[in-house]
Amino acid sequence: MSLFKARDWWSTILGEKEEFDQGCLCVADVDNSGSGQDKIIVGSYMGYLRIFNPHPVKPGEGIQPEDLLLEVQLREPILQVEVGKFVSGTEGLHLAVLHCRKLCVYAVTGTLGNVEHGNQYQIKLMYEHNLQRTACNMTYGPFGGVKGRDLICIQSMDGMLMLFEQESYAFGRFLPGFLLPGPLTYSSRTDSFITVSSCRQVESYKYQVLAFATDADERQETEQQKLSSGKRVAVDWVLNIGEQALDICIVSFNQAVSSIFVLGERNFFCLKDNGQIRFMKKLDYSPSCFIPYCSVKEGTINTLVGNHSKMLNVYQDVTLKWATQLPHVPVSVKVANLQDLKGVIVTLSDNGHLQCSYLGTDPSLFQAPRVESREINYEEFEAEMKELQKIIKEATKTQDILPKSEKHRDVIVTAEVSPDLDAESQAIDGEMKAEAVPSVTVKVTVQSRVTAQKPSLAVCVQAPLAVTCDQFVFDDLEPDSSETVIVSAFLKGNCSPSELEGNCVVSYNTPTELNPEGIPRVAQCNFRLPLRLVCSPAPPSKAANHKLTIDTNKPPVSFLTIFPDFVDPSSEDDQANALGFQFSTSSKTTLLASKTSQRYRIQSDQLEDLWLITKELMLRLEEHFKKQNCKDFACSFSGSIPLQEYFELIDRHFELRLNAEKFQELLSERAVQFRAIERRLLTRFKDKTPAPLQHLDTLLEGTFREVSTV
Repeated sequence: MSLFKARDWWSTILGEKEEFDQGCLCVADVDNSGSGQDKIIVGSYMGYLRIFNPHPVKPGEGIQPEDLLLEVQLREPILQVEVGKFVSGTEGLHLAVLHCRKLCVYAVTGTLGNVEHGNQYQIKLMYEHNLQRTACNMTYGPFGGVKGRDLICIQSMDGMLMLFEQESYAFGRFLPGFLLPGPLTYSSRTDSFITVSSCRQVESYKYQVLAFATDADERQETEQQKLSSGKRVAVDWVLNIGEQALDICIVSFNQAVSSIFVLGERNFFCLKDNGQIRFMKKLDYSPSCFIPYCSVKEGTINTLVGNHSKMLNVYQDVTLKWATQLPHVPVSVKVANLQDLKGVIVTLSDNGHLQCSYLGTDPSLFQAPRVESREINYEEFEAEMKELQKIIKEATKTQDILPKSEKHRDVIVTAEVSPDLDAESQAIDGEMKAEAVPSVTVKVTVQSRVTAQKPSLAVCVQAPLAVTCDQFVFDDLEPDSSETVIVSAFLKGNCSPSELEGNCVVSYNTPTELNPEGIPRVAQCNFRLPLRLVCSPAPPSKAANHKLTIDTNKPPVSFLTIFPDFVDPSSEDDQANALGFQFSTSSKTTLLASKTSQRYRIQSDQLEDLWLITKELMLRLEEHFKKQNCKDFACSFSGSIPLQEYFELIDRHFELRLNAEKFQELLSERAVQFRAIERRLLTRFKDKTPAPLQHLDTLLEGTFREVSTV
């Protein structure tokens, strides 16, 4: 038996081909027995009213004849049943039954039986109200703060609230902006009615406002009479929840905590008395009903939420505490005290499956058989252990795990960067001031060993670098096929990039037997653009504002070896220890190598240009010593970090941002002024009688100059 199934305590099937809905179930001590045990009252759309008092001999047994206290047919569909203090002169509980065009209040009484069949129960009609409008649902409570009795409010299908002070009709009010009826409830704490309108809004109406508003029966009078007959119905507060509501419940187990629970189609809301959201829970299923009940933890509220997957979830505020499986889809759920058993969950389905269940587990009747004892052969165990250790040792010797996986990838993407710059620049839409912006060709190849559906390639580089085309979409790749694209990378912005690395990402789907649409997968590779793309050789400079010294543990390497692409053949001797880099942004950086110590110095007039040359130097030194099988090469920096210069750059950047916002506002003001002058001039020119321009043309010209200057 599964742990997460509701334990059947008592259940029955009501009638044949009868239909039930949310308001057809109620639990209360309707016969005023004083024992504290609830009875289950069920009404159906076929007009049958049934009252049950379950007494199973053992959990899971079916209905016994004496469990059905009363069954009567009222000849009209029963929309809702409620139990409250509905009769004047007594504080006893009575049963209110809502029909389409009638409200009936009954007294349920029992007579002690003298035979084994038990007690006899009957209902007596106390009073009834014939309704002028078709009813939808109802609510009850001590409207207006009355003591010792409950009043009834019925919502009609056309949006009228009809209030009854027990045996007499009080008044009726139309809800403003009504289209379709929604769930309705009453809050005694704020003395207000709460509903959800067809605008998907939770709305609250004070009872006092409804009482002093214009009578709904005066709607047919003239407009003048309507204006003088009373006040309009005004909403107290509104909260837009964005979806239709299935039910509303008011929770006031503790006087300090009063909450409004709203069950939507996809969300579950808890509101304060003033309409503010206390918390909400997004549901990943379609709910069918709910009921809040008292929690054992102080300050929290438990809620039962049923759904259309035959599940009943238990929440403590927004935390899911338990989930249990039901044999049916519940349309109404209640919590009752039955036969000294507190907290019985009563559920009702739309076809009449009524069940009383509880949560928890049943003891397992299965007992594991005893294992036959046998003598332990230590020699066999030792031989098996040695064999397993040998297998583990052989498996750990394999070192080509990652290359093997790389080799057997479904799709492999490679990027090949041309060693030389393009003879003819492919730069487009550049912001550079230089006449010729260099570009370099990148050849990207996508190889597929399997069927790859919907392959797409993205080529990404760090701004201000750009490529001629960064997105490619291919047809489906067959096994052992490939696609090749060629793009050109160039410097688009008027500043130095922070890095020269780029990457290529291929996204595709691989179909399987269970998923013909394919499983999403990704393959990627990295590439590095040449330094010549952003700077060119230049004579070294002796003076600079910013300097950086890098210490190494190896003798200095000639720049002719590690920077062959920046060496001028005519002056190789001079460039062995000094090299200049001219950036496309008109700044120069100098690289110096010490002849006596193991140091390199990078210097420039701009602090931000030091990083790219420093990183390139470190990468090329590592590659140089790696080719010589030198594994202990290391770089270090022992000087003080130039934080002051760095902070000055940040301050300057922040100042530029402020100036940009200021000029943006100034440009907006001048543009508004320019358009206003244009409209005035256009009005003058369209006028049939010529009028002097009053220097509007001069003002237009001056404003145009100011806009152009900004």
